Amino acid sequence: MSTPASSTPASSTPASSTPASSGPTGFAMPRPGPAPAPAPAPAPGHGPAAARTGGATADRATADRATAERATPERATPERATADGAGGKTGTEASEHDALLAPGAILELADDRQARLIARILGDLDREFIGLAPVKDRVREIGALLLVDRLRGRYGLSSSRPSLHMCFTGSPGTGKTTLAARMGELLRELGYLRRGQLVSVTRDDLVGQYVGHTAPKTKEVLKRAMGGVLLIDEAYYLYRPDNERDYGQEAIEILLQFMEAHRDDLVVILAGYRSRMDVFFQSNPGMASRIGHHIEFPDFSLDELMQIAELMLEREEYLLAPAARDAFREYIGLRMRQPRFANARSMRNAIDRLRLRQARRIVASGGPIGRDDLMQLTVADVRGSRVFDDTLATPPPAGHSLDGPPAGHSLDGPPPAGDPLTALAG
Repeated sequence: MSTPASSTPASSTPASSTPASSGPTGFAMPRPGPAPAPAPAPAPGHGPAAARTGGATADRATADRATAERATPERATPERATADGAGGKTGTEASEHDALLAPGAILELADDRQARLIARILGDLDREFIGLAPVKDRVREIGALLLVDRLRGRYGLSSSRPSLHMCFTGSPGTGKTTLAARMGELLRELGYLRRGQLVSVTRDDLVGQYVGHTAPKTKEVLKRAMGGVLLIDEAYYLYRPDNERDYGQEAIEILLQFMEAHRDDLVVILAGYRSRMDVFFQSNPGMASRIGHHIEFPDFSLDELMQIAELMLEREEYLLAPAARDAFREYIGLRMRQPRFANARSMRNAIDRLRLRQARRIVASGGPIGRDDLMQLTVADVRGSRVFDDTLATPPPAGHSLDGPPAGHSLDGPPPAGDPLTALAG
C-alpha cells in the first residue's frame, strides 16, 4: 500500500453489518427461488395450534426454505453452489451466468469479465501507488489465483479456498496501512470478502488490563472486522514475555482460533518492523503457520519520493516553481539522511510546513493577492526549512521537528513581536 498522495487514517469506522443488497462489482447475485404457492386452508387438526406442536405442513416448510434462501449472504456456500448446478465449487464461486463447461471447452481470458475486472483493479493500483514493485507483484498473484480458482469451478474442478492472512513489514511511511485498506476493497470486488471494510487496531484495542477483560475486547474487534480486513499495527507488542501478568497471550490465542475458523470471511494483516516481527513469529509458531503471505515494503527512492510529493501538491492544488522544485529535490536528499525519516509521511509533513511558510510570506507581503499567488510555492518557501542548515550537526531534541518553526516561535502560541498578522490586526 506505494503510498498515495493522500493519507489513509490509521483507524477505520466499522461498516454496517447489514449485508449489501447487491454483490461485488462484476458479479451477479444468485436469484432467489420461485415464490411458494399460497398454502391451502389447513385441515382440521392441522391449524396454527398443530403447527406450534411440530405439525407444520409441507407448504409451510417450503416457505421457510425460501425465506432462508433469501436471507443467505451474497457469497454462496459450496452446498448451495452444487444445488445451483455450479459444479460443487469451493473457493471463489462463479456467477450464476457461468454455466458448467465441457472438459474440451476452451476459454478466452480476454473475453472473461472477471479477468477484465482484475486488470482494471491492478491498473488502478499502479496509478494510486508509486514504487513498491514487490508488493504489487504479490497482489497480482493473489488476483490471478482467485481468477484461476473461479475458472476451475467452471470446469467442475474443486479448489480449496485460499487463506489470505498476511504480514506487512517495512519502515514507517511505506504505505502498509494504506494498502491494507485497498486490499479489503480489492478482495471485496473479487468476491473473496463480503464487505471489505478495514478495522485498524493496536495492542490497546485487544488486550485488557485485568482478568476477564481481554476476551470480550478481542472478540468485539473481531466481530467488527468480519467480512473485511483486520489490521493489527505493531503486532509484536501483543506478546510481552518479560511480564508474567500480561494478557497479550490470551488475545493471540483468540486471534488464532478466529483466523482458522473464519478464514473464508476474515483477512488478518499483521504490520510492523521486520526484525521485531521475526522475533514475534519465533515466539508464536501458531501465528506464523497461519500467515501465508509475508510482504516486505521497501523504502522509497529519492525519485519515488519526489513523485509522491508532486502528487500530494497536485491534489492540494499547489505549484512548485522550477527553481523551487530543484530546491525541494535537494531537501528530500538531505531529509533522507536525517533522523526519524518516515518516507511518504515525511513528505506529507514537509508539504504542510511548505504551506505554513508560504502563508506567512503572503500575509507579510501585504499587497494585492491573486489566484496564482495562492498556488505558487517559491524557492524561499522551500529553503526556509532547517534541513538546509549546515550547522545542524547533531540530531534535534526529542519531540522537535527538523521542519519546525524557528526557535522562540510557537505555531500554537502568540506571534512574536513584528509578526505581520499582529500588524494586520492592529
